Amino acid sequence: MTDLSPRSRSVLDRLRALQSDDLPTHGGRTLAYVYDSGLAEADEVGRRASAAFAATNGLDPTAFPSMLQMENELVGFAADLLGAPAGAVGSITSGGTESVLLAVQAARDARPEVTRPRMVVPSTIHAAFLKAAHYFGVEAVVVEVGDNFRAVPEAMAAAVDAAPDDTVLVAVSAPSYAHGVVDPVPPIAAHAAERGIRCHVDACIGGWVLPYAARLGRQVPPWTFAVEGVTSISVDLHKYGYTPKGASILLHRSPAHRRPQYFAHADWPGYTMLNSTLQSTKSGAPLAAAWAVVRTIGDEGYLELTRQVLDGVDALVEGIAAIDGLSLLARPDSTLVTFTTDASCDVFSISDEMSAAGWFVQPQMRFGDTPANIHLSLSAATAPLVPEFLTALEKAVDAARSAGPIVVDEGVAAVIAALDPATLGDEDFDGLLAAAGLISDGPAGDGLALPQRMGEVNAMLDLAAPRLREALLIAFLDRLQRPVRRTT
Repeated sequence: MTDLSPRSRSVLDRLRALQSDDLPTHGGRTLAYVYDSGLAEADEVGRRASAAFAATNGLDPTAFPSMLQMENELVGFAADLLGAPAGAVGSITSGGTESVLLAVQAARDARPEVTRPRMVVPSTIHAAFLKAAHYFGVEAVVVEVGDNFRAVPEAMAAAVDAAPDDTVLVAVSAPSYAHGVVDPVPPIAAHAAERGIRCHVDACIGGWVLPYAARLGRQVPPWTFAVEGVTSISVDLHKYGYTPKGASILLHRSPAHRRPQYFAHADWPGYTMLNSTLQSTKSGAPLAAAWAVVRTIGDEGYLELTRQVLDGVDALVEGIAAIDGLSLLARPDSTLVTFTTDASCDVFSISDEMSAAGWFVQPQMRFGDTPANIHLSLSAATAPLVPEFLTALEKAVDAARSAGPIVVDEGVAAVIAALDPATLGDEDFDGLLAAAGLISDGPAGDGLALPQRMGEVNAMLDLAAPRLREALLIAFLDRLQRPVRRTT
């Protein structure tokens, strides 16, 4: 091992200091953003593989055939897992969003004769599809779901039939992120197939769990390639494959379905560019780490991890139902649990109390008739901690009830109601930052300071309509992402 210079050691010390304010990625107490198997050996193998391949480049598979081999083996593992036919193919991507983007792009480019392409999606579809629509000029026809938060086949079919010749894609979830339920894939995929339209299943968060759940005897709605009409599936490795970020797989039923995904360009003086994904240069580190972790855990290992996490879900669901004032929004089909509260308290206060107790839970804003709620992504490392989590949750609910629901100042609420997201200016935004206590010492906009408790900020955002919420958060992110100059 190379001895490090004092300067290098100082740099690493600085990294550790910077990381001290981050959420913990291991230990099972962060129930969003990260997924922890609890297997120290798998984590170590992933780190070593990542370091070994950090300098490799997936741009040219003939230059680094090791990356091609690892990709083909991972895609093969996923194809077997998801019941793909013999001719199925796939690509490793940087994450679920890239997999979704490519599924939409391939569907659009497979139909070059369509001048105004559209795709039909339920309102619970992941926002990545709306991002794809924005990037690729595909109209997103969003269809309301039923009371059970699942797509309604008849409503989806009607939306398709409103313009079948222009519809290039229908997409559904297995499961949906917000509520953790699987859409009724067979009738939706069948209708799409009758019209000659592709059907994509977004299984980014459930694709590495649901097949094992079925093997364990759990009731799992059909959604894989075994369903006729399903033409592509996205599944993330860095979620319940428990691999380091970022690695996902986009599977297509056949090479013909994948071919429009490719990009090639030879009409310039340099090398002929040939890409299978959105990226050109791509590090081998995430791919090697994913390959190493999947081979370390193996099929039987994932079966056991799924048993553990689903047992944890059962205990979590039972425990939440036993806490006065809480109720599930939906019975989960996989590892995602969502609950809300009665009028005695609010989810934003509960979220703050849980953070103070060392647990990160994810508040979700109200949407339509659905109230604000708390989302939990359970992982295998969290499952043994469920009794401890429930104890903390009950205490958090008691504290939130004692404090009472957060009430946004009437003046601030009136300002929010009057704001137009299309004309939101710096002065408007500065006023809201000040009201939320997010501006640090100095002139307006000179600095931002995140409060220890986010309840009031979230309550303000909950009052804002979705478009205004988007504008406010974009403005906030813009303020956060300002360069640190060497001259200062």
